[in-house]
Amino acid sequence: QVQLVESGGGLVQAGGSLRLSCAASESIFSINAMGWYRQAPGKQRELVATITRGGSTNYAGSVKGRFTISRDNAKNTVYLQMNSLKPEDIAVYYCTALRRDGDRFWGQGTQVTVSS
Repeated sequence: QVQLVESGGGLVQAGGSLRLSCAASESIFSINAMGWYRQAPGKQRELVATITRGGSTNYAGSVKGRFTISRDNAKNTVYLQMNSLKPEDIAVYYCTALRRDGDRFWGQGTQVTVSS
């Protein structure tokens, strides 16, 4: 069981920035990919960004150029730097990890709220 602990959510004005962190309970070298999803009220959970063990990244079109996913292998932590935040970015953001054996794990979620 991989435990994922997210932090960094909160309230920010439109145009502002937040950085989310996701700390994994085991080495992220044992994890094929990590990423962030989000779920807005009344909507389905959607992909935000992913990063593979090799460092390749992928972004949803709606956040490309504004959000950056990165990882710190020494801290077993993945980050999501969110800039130029918009009201449409309001959601609960979930960290996810896909382990080498195919099991997927989720964090508890962190709320991001953007005021206009």
